[in-house]
Formats: sequence, structure tokens, C-alpha cells
Amino acid sequence: MTSPGHFPQLLLSFEAYPFHCQAVLFDRKSYSDETLLELYKALLKPRLIEEKMLILLRQGRVTKWFSGIGQEAIAVGSTLALQPDEYVLPLHRNLGVFTVRNCPLDQLFAQFQGKPSGFTKGRDRSFHFGTHDHHIVGMISHLGPQLAVADGIALADRLAKNKKVTLVYSGDGGSSEGDFHEALNVAAVWDLPVIFLVENNGYGLSTPSREQFRFRSFVNKGIGYGMDAVQVDGNNILEVYDTVSQLARTMRLHPRPVLVEAVTFRMRGHEEASGTKYVPQELFEEWTKKDPVANYEAYLLKEKVLTQKQVEKVRAGIKAEIDAGLEKAFAAEPPTADTQTELADMYAPFRQQVQEPKPDGTTERRYVDAISDGLRQSMERFPNLVLMGQDIAEYGGVFKVTEGFVAQFGKDRVRNTPLCESAILGAALGLSVKGYKSMVEMQFADFVTCGFNQIVNNLAKSHYRWGQAADVVVRMPAGANTAAGPFHSQSNEAWFFHTPGLKVVYPSNPYDAKGLLNAAIEDPNPYLYFEHKYLYRSASGPVPEAYYTVPVGKAALVSEGDDLTIVTYGLCVQWALEITRKLPGVQADVIDLRTLLPWDKETVAASVKKTGRVLVVHEDCITGGIGAEIAAWIGEHCFPYLDAPVVREGSLDTAVPFAPALEQNFLPKYRMEEKIKRLLAF
Repeated sequence: MTSPGHFPQLLLSFEAYPFHCQAVLFDRKSYSDETLLELYKALLKPRLIEEKMLILLRQGRVTKWFSGIGQEAIAVGSTLALQPDEYVLPLHRNLGVFTVRNCPLDQLFAQFQGKPSGFTKGRDRSFHFGTHDHHIVGMISHLGPQLAVADGIALADRLAKNKKVTLVYSGDGGSSEGDFHEALNVAAVWDLPVIFLVENNGYGLSTPSREQFRFRSFVNKGIGYGMDAVQVDGNNILEVYDTVSQLARTMRLHPRPVLVEAVTFRMRGHEEASGTKYVPQELFEEWTKKDPVANYEAYLLKEKVLTQKQVEKVRAGIKAEIDAGLEKAFAAEPPTADTQTELADMYAPFRQQVQEPKPDGTTERRYVDAISDGLRQSMERFPNLVLMGQDIAEYGGVFKVTEGFVAQFGKDRVRNTPLCESAILGAALGLSVKGYKSMVEMQFADFVTCGFNQIVNNLAKSHYRWGQAADVVVRMPAGANTAAGPFHSQSNEAWFFHTPGLKVVYPSNPYDAKGLLNAAIEDPNPYLYFEHKYLYRSASGPVPEAYYTVPVGKAALVSEGDDLTIVTYGLCVQWALEITRKLPGVQADVIDLRTLLPWDKETVAASVKKTGRVLVVHEDCITGGIGAEIAAWIGEHCFPYLDAPVVREGSLDTAVPFAPALEQNFLPKYRMEEKIKRLLAF
């Protein structure tokens, strides 16, 4: 363990490869022979698996492989340094994490082959999975998001007063992503016991470090985040093990994050198909001398901790274990597709038990107050619910939804966050891993773009991939009609309507606002909860004082008539009611979808069969909006009952303008009346 000033041979040079090789120098300190042998066996196993996998790859029996040869000491040493129930979040080249945690080899090999007996039922490959039995949360292909998930796991431990640490890996290339900065910043601000271990092997696929960053060492980054940072020789298993052991011991007692740079070298391509022609050959010659397995084995032989006979016995035993695991994995049947199973597994199992409101105790409440009431009562109902968002604590949020919450629930559960949407959404998933619920407030729905990847690739897919529910509600203050301009007025629900694994709700009135929020928080699946900013203080209505829920996936028929059906949601519900009431003699079914994903096809179909004419309206831009899907479904399933074409209306296909006159022209309200008249005249 060293600072850059004490390890000049490993400093970055912008003229050449960043590291100059030096001999691996082992220091056993006070570790017993048994510990040294345990490290040896653990180090050898992933190497022998790798060598076998490369043979199988050439034989065509494995389709892809990300080799960690030359880097095994990092995964093995750091994972062995932790307690078995402390979570590790590995990357492509961290096979040693899985072998140290004793993942059954046959299940691991079945995972590589896409067999249902693997960890993801054939739905994902490589190390893209998690397993609670072994306290591992695997990666997704986007290299940065798991750093924030580690923050959430560590936050859960802090909230539960567990003296634990969390270990998460990053490559030197992946550190260029914004997720790296966000995760480290949040961990530092919240004093989270996370070890951020950067495997610095000099290349991000083929791009050398000098084209990735210009600092001399990752240790230099620690001071910028206000955290400790150390550098280790990543090819020295004793140094890695000892360093992480010491850090973890102190972090359990004094929670804080630490950045660890493990200097190493990738001896094979990013993955086998990419090759290594972009790397100077002399580097391979130099770093072959630092091979972590060969050097440690030679050291143990020299120290007489190990004999050549033991070497042969250990190798033979591991090879036999590998062969047995492969035989079982290859014999396993390939997956058989079942559509209903695939669809069902996108979501964590949950059967909503609708809680009806009590008949008494109803008061007139504004839309914004109903949301606040629901959130407060959910906090009382679920002690494991944590709220996170910018300015939501003492300030109460920009719309004052959480005003007074800190006084009632404390700052552990009502958490101001830095301006880093991706990290907070990732942390919310980490909280779910440890059994917590969370609500993340987007200050404005527009800002969710900064965390889009976490929602559509992490929250939405985690249950389908490895059975981990994402028990997260993302509150989305959305919509226009407030003269707030292009970046505070968007209706972006269609972005998420297209993503399996999410649920999307959008209340149009105070009663549903409270009931749908409570329902979303009860459900262990990830929700996008849209709330229209214009309705906050313009819409009022009777709201039960006690806790209740509204059925998810069930639309509301808010007005009835035989002339036409208007299918809509959000603020457009109010507009539809206003327009139809002022048109003489027009009687319409106005359907408030309330839930957009999944949407209520049965209620829509029944109304269409009755009226024969349909207008689908939303505030979002018309092209590619949710209305297009609904109109297409009606055309396919209700065509015999139609007396006119299905008609759509939405906002203009422009950004949301600022000036009121331009904004009103953008919005669909003043075009809805004309569409209704044309539809009735058809």
C-alpha cells in the first residue's frame, strides 16, 4: 500500500504506457501458513478456470469470454479480505469474486452457456447477475451504474447500524463515466463505507490511459472527494489482501469511503475476439514477469510454505472440480421459451390488496397536499421507506411536498442529495437489495434524463435478470401550462411507457394522487409516479384523511355518455370534462387511465363498443406518444365497433415554449374541441 510519491515506478507517463514493471515483493507480515495457502488455492482456481474457458472458446463450446488472466490477485485478495456477508459488486474480469464466494461451478458454467440452471435462467450472460446467497451484485454492460448501487447497499447498512463494508470495482476506463464521479461524491458526502477499487490496467478496451485521463494516479483523485485513497500492486495478492483487510476493519468502526487503485495489466484482449494488437509486445514481456499466480507460487515454494507435490495435488483437485462442473453444466438442458413465464418475470410477484377509504373523515385537499399526505402516511406505515431528492429535507422540496418531514422522520430517512440523479437512483436499487423501500424525487421530471440509464437498464431489468425487486418510486413533477419553458415543462411519460419492468401512474385529481402514491409505494416494483405541476394548487377535491389505496391498472370512468369516448390522463382529464360540458347536447365517456403501464384495455374496449367513436388525448407531443399505442390497439381489437376513424390529439411536435401565448398554442386543449366536433360529424 503506497501513495504515488512512494511508488514512482507506477506513475503515469503521458508519453508511453502508464506503468513500468517492477518485481513483485511479498511481505507475509504475521499471516499464518494456513492463510497463505488459502490465498494460493483461491488465486489458482480462477486461473485454471480461465485456461479451460479459453480452450472451450476455441472449440466453440463457449461463445464469449472476458479474460482476467494477470489480474486475479485483485478480485481474490480483496474479496477474501471481507466478511462473507459483505456485498461485492464485480465486473467482467472478476471471476475470483465468484470462486472465493463459493458459487457452485456447475451453476457458474451453466450461466456462461445460457442454461436455465444458471443464475439468470438464460436471460443474461457472463457476470451480469446477482446472488444473495453469495452476497454478490453483478454488473450490467454499462460500466458505471453499479458504483451507485454499492452506495445504496452501504447506506442500508448504516441505517440498520450494521458494521459492514461494501466493495465495488471499476476499471480505469469506466472511471471516465459520470457515474464514477456521482457515486464517489455521494459516498463521501454521506460517509458511506464503500471501497471503490479501480483496476488500473492501462487500457479501456484499446484506448490507453493517456487518452482517458490526465491525472498521474487515481490516488490523486481522493483529495478532490474528501476521501482516503491508496495505491497497491494489483499483482501482489498479499498486498491486496492486507490493504483491503486493514481498510475494511477501520471502515466498519468509522464508516467512510476509500478509493483503492490496484495497478495491474490485462494480458489478453478486452474480450477474446478483440485481440491485443494495439498493445506493444514489450509490455507483455515485462508484465509476464509479474504474473500474480506464478510469482506467488514461487514465493511460497521458496518460503517452504508449499511443496511441489502440494502444487500438483492442489492443481489436480481444482481441475477435477472444474471438469465435474463442466460435465454437469453441459448436460443441462437449454432453455425452453414460455411466453407467460417471460412476461410474468419482468415484475416481482405482487397482488395488490386495495385498501378502501373509511366512510368518514374526508376533507377538501389540494392535489399537492394529497400527495404530501400519502407520502407521510406511507412513511408511517413503512419504517424501511427512505426519501431522497434535491432540497427535500429542511426546505421541503421546491413544491413543498415534504415540508415538515424532517421534524417527524429525521434526516436519515428524509435525505437531501447532491445534484446527481443517476447516483441516487442507483442508490435506491442498492437500498432494495438490502430490503428497503425508497422514493426518489426528481425536482422536475425533465431532469430524469440525467438518471435515465439507471431506470431503464437497472431498475426495470433487475427482477427479470436475477430476481431482485427494485422497490423504488420515482416522483416526476411534470407538464406544462405554467410558462416554465423547455426544460421544466416536458411530458416525458412515453419514454418509460415503452420499457418493460416499469409501472407508470399519472393521477388527475387529489383523491387518486394520494391513493396511487400509496399503492405505488406498497408494490415492490419500480414506479414512475407522474404528478402535474399545474394541478398542485389548482385542483382540489374530497380526500379521505386515513390511509387508502387506488387500484393500479384500473381506469376511472369520470363522465358517461353515448356519443363518443375520450381516453386521456393527467391534466387533459380536466380539459376533456370542461370542453364536453360546454358543448351542447354532447354526452361523452371520459376515461381517466390513471395507470399508463399497464393500461386498462378492458375499460377502454367496453366504452368503444358502446360509443363507436374515440378520441385519444395526451399533453405529450403527438408523435410517438402513448396515444399512438392506444389508438393502434383500438384499431386492431375494436375495429368492428367503430363508426369513425380513431382520432388522436396531443401537443405540437416542438419543444415546450416559454411565452404563454406560444405555450397555449403548443398544448392540445384548444384543438380538442375541434377534433370532437369533427369526430361527431363523421
